[in-house]
Amino acid sequence: MRLSGDRVFALIVAILVVGGAAIFLSAALGLLAREGASIGRLALTQLALGLIPGVIALLVIRFTPQQLLQRAVIPFYIFALLLTSLVFIPGLGVHAGGATRWIDVGPFTIQPAEFLKPAVILMLAWFLARAKEKIKDFKTGLIPFGVIIGLPVILLALQPNNSTILVIGATAMTLYFIAGARLRDIGLIIMAGIVFIAVALTLRPYALERVKTFISPESDGLGSGYQIQQSLIAIGSGGMIGRGFGQSAQKYNYLPEPVGDSVFAVYGEEFGFIGTVLLVLLFTAFATRGFTIAAQSASAFGTYAATGLTLLITISAFMNIGAMLGIVPLTGLPLPFVSHGGTALLAALASVGVILNVAANRSKKKTLA
Repeated sequence: MRLSGDRVFALIVAILVVGGAAIFLSAALGLLAREGASIGRLALTQLALGLIPGVIALLVIRFTPQQLLQRAVIPFYIFALLLTSLVFIPGLGVHAGGATRWIDVGPFTIQPAEFLKPAVILMLAWFLARAKEKIKDFKTGLIPFGVIIGLPVILLALQPNNSTILVIGATAMTLYFIAGARLRDIGLIIMAGIVFIAVALTLRPYALERVKTFISPESDGLGSGYQIQQSLIAIGSGGMIGRGFGQSAQKYNYLPEPVGDSVFAVYGEEFGFIGTVLLVLLFTAFATRGFTIAAQSASAFGTYAATGLTLLITISAFMNIGAMLGIVPLTGLPLPFVSHGGTALLAALASVGVILNVAANRSKKKTLA
């Protein structure tokens, strides 16, 4: 058994974390110049809430017996639901940008939805590993699946947090399909997803505005289309090899949220086409290795957990990158391991710990049990 669980996967994650920290610090210079923000405070938040506890969580989870991890899934799922519910308590929940997604914990805020994402996937892995052939039955398959997914979706819809719902929904449906669900049930899930999107676009004008901006970003260059246009300018300014580390001009006066969901645009301007391709390849390698680990798992729970958590991080990464390139509508999703957000970094590193745990307990001949 290798100490890391999987040296290749651990190396990929290490590159993403170290490189992400450097990109984050460079992007933070933009906030320092135009808003007077303290880089020290931003870095401390990322370090104290994300990196340090994230690495500790990764190591603890990596070396925890997998049977014990499985027994902790239901309590973790319930805890994540309760924690997410706290955002609706007046005085505790923080309302910003038209949404209530954060909890005030003194000098910092945390976003419980970041914990809810892996909690839902692990709960699904636990359920699917035990359902086996019962997954094809409506009562023992689709109904429990709907309950596991439905409770988080209700909480997230009330915030609202549509982007997290989409990521969880896409990952959950993929796992359900892999588990052998009937195409009829998959079709019902897709129909439910279409209805949800239609309702969200009807009830949330900003969501419809994002779709309109995606279709025609130049129609309101100083309004709804401002972020995507400035992002494309930044990435285009990078050319083939980029302006150089720390040399982004867009982050100082133009890009909204240069340390948040626009951080990829800062990276693209500083490292150019070659750098962006390398980052895409790095996330592709993350996904490929994660799926390989899942395929070699000695247990069904390990297979579903590693597959789901790998998908969760990869989908978030490519949706963020795609939004900055104008390929998909803006979602507000952070770039995993890079964007500002200690809660997101902690959850991502803890998820990596689960995948490495699965890697340490894999076998060349997989037996689903």
